[in-house]
Amino acid sequence: MAGETERNRAAHRLFAPLAPAYDRYARLLSLGQDPRWRRYLVSQVRVPAEATVLDVATGTGAVALEVVQRYGCRVVGIDQSHEMLEEARARIDRAGLASQIELLHGRAEELPFRDGRFTAATFTYLLRYVEEPLAAMREVARVVRPGGTVGSLEFGVPSSAVTRAAWNAYTRIGLPALGRLISPGWHEVGRFLNPSIQSFSKRWPLERQVELWRCAGLVDVQTRPLSFGGGVVMWARRDS
Repeated sequence: MAGETERNRAAHRLFAPLAPAYDRYARLLSLGQDPRWRRYLVSQVRVPAEATVLDVATGTGAVALEVVQRYGCRVVGIDQSHEMLEEARARIDRAGLASQIELLHGRAEELPFRDGRFTAATFTYLLRYVEEPLAAMREVARVVRPGGTVGSLEFGVPSSAVTRAAWNAYTRIGLPALGRLISPGWHEVGRFLNPSIQSFSKRWPLERQVELWRCAGLVDVQTRPLSFGGGVVMWARRDS
């Protein structure tokens, strides 16, 4: 894809082959937390039934489906992975919601939409995989109308020393071991996640992420750590 960066390519190589079973094992390896985090993210969007919501890095369409099922609106999902989009189409078809969810191939850094096209936007596990988080945030904010909501879900590192030690033990040892039982691909994901999350959290601690959102033109930025800080939901309004 034109403009694709090495971070984009690395994420695609790692996750694209896992698309058919991604949701099942993401739920298992997160100890059931991933679906709960996604539901909380969607609960903060709060759009009317006539809205159109953009879901960036839609993956297998889990958030897109949750948005439609909760609010009855329309969703446009966009992702760089053809494999993830194919799985999303299958899920959406099974749910009978193909008329309400449109899926497109594309990158967060170059969204093919006019300014203010959407009522709201969501994204999950995105900023760790882009070279310039501020540029990606500005693109997401650009396509949301003034006053509209932007919400995100990302992994976090617990702040409590005791909880952080347990988190480290699970993500450094437990995840790779469980992944090995599933497949070589999931073993690689298990090995990748701890250093990836740690690196992002050091470069972009939560207070710096809040400032990043403000620099992108978002106001009233809210954060909510979940599961002792293992997941973080953020949401804000597009400035008028």
